[in-house]
Amino acid sequence: MKHVVIVGGGFAGINAAKELGNRRDIRITLIDRKNYHLFQPLLYQVAMSALGAGDVAEPLRNMLSKYKNITVFKGSVENVDMEKKILLTDFGEISYDYLILACGVKHHYFGHDEWEEHAPGLKIIAQATEIRRRIMEAYEAAERTVDPVERKKLLTFVVVGGGPTGVELAGSIGEMSRFTLSKYYKHIDPKLTRIFIVEAAPRILGSFSPKLASKATRALEQLGVQVWTNSMVTDVDTNGVQIGNERIEAATVLWAAGVRAIEIGGKMGVETDRSGRIVVEEDLSISGYPEVFVGGDQAHFAHHTDDPLPGMAPVASQQGRTIGKNILNEVKGRTRKPFRYKDKGQMATIGRNKAIVEIGNFKFFGSFAWFTWLLVHIYYLTTFKHRVFVLLQWGWSYFTFGHGARLIVNKEWRFYPDQKKVNVEEES
Repeated sequence: MKHVVIVGGGFAGINAAKELGNRRDIRITLIDRKNYHLFQPLLYQVAMSALGAGDVAEPLRNMLSKYKNITVFKGSVENVDMEKKILLTDFGEISYDYLILACGVKHHYFGHDEWEEHAPGLKIIAQATEIRRRIMEAYEAAERTVDPVERKKLLTFVVVGGGPTGVELAGSIGEMSRFTLSKYYKHIDPKLTRIFIVEAAPRILGSFSPKLASKATRALEQLGVQVWTNSMVTDVDTNGVQIGNERIEAATVLWAAGVRAIEIGGKMGVETDRSGRIVVEEDLSISGYPEVFVGGDQAHFAHHTDDPLPGMAPVASQQGRTIGKNILNEVKGRTRKPFRYKDKGQMATIGRNKAIVEIGNFKFFGSFAWFTWLLVHIYYLTTFKHRVFVLLQWGWSYFTFGHGARLIVNKEWRFYPDQKKVNVEEES
């Protein structure tokens, strides 16, 4: 029986596991640092209180329970010995016949990792709840203060990065401040919120056509978002961001400017690109190690394309299925097939009734694009339960201009703080 180890429960890992599920002569071990699969395209809505964490996540064991040949472990992979075909994890060594790496990416601060403390990114649920906490704490503090300068800073939000995530975050803040929060705060006017998108490139949404990007810019401006292009962030601190000689004083800064692959590729000594993604062959395997595959955001695939494939859910899903089929073909004595990506287009939402969609030469903007965006995201949610709950939540928000539970969840959870720390503070 061939042992297939999958590292990562994202779109690539899940689709590969399902392709190999309940197959004879194959057993599968899936390892992930979390015990759930996360639907990242809607994570920003968790940060903006539009959805709950349970609406965009599903336990891996639930998703894979019907596949009798799949075992799920919660843990992290520290390195891979490709010569001995051994995986080194934080709970021991695991041998494999085939290995699928789909570990994903994390935020890239371009040599300034210390900025993360002041500008959190958005890749995991914990970051989404932290962003929500910071945004709501800013409004709460603005409600209390009588200092107009401090209030201006508290009501200023900076999103670094003008890709789809940055645009969706900025648009959601603008929409929430104008249509939702303005009904609940008595001493401030949330409509006076200042929101900035800071982008180093000449325009936002660089992967979209210039015409669609221009329409998205105008839609953002209607929500009160100021778009700064050709603007490189040079420093981020507690009180805002520095952009060359200019400065924006802001209590809340969010990072959506870049990503970097998990470092395991460098530890393995294989070829990687500048973002740490592992360079793969046409069949998504690593050169010289045909039993090791890489998929999703961690793979640098540049065959038959002008540029390497982007880190998007459709790319990862198709790669996961292809890897699974190639393993099955080889087990059955058949020839592997090269990966061919079927481009299903790209889309981004700006706010209520406003989105952009680009599918080949077919490009559109507005209500129809927003409705298309909604249907596509509902379709790709993991379970029927999630589809129903999210659709009901969106329907309620659409007709009431309301958002979900705007709860502030503090990081400190203990009733009794660290007594050693208390004693030190008392002695000092």
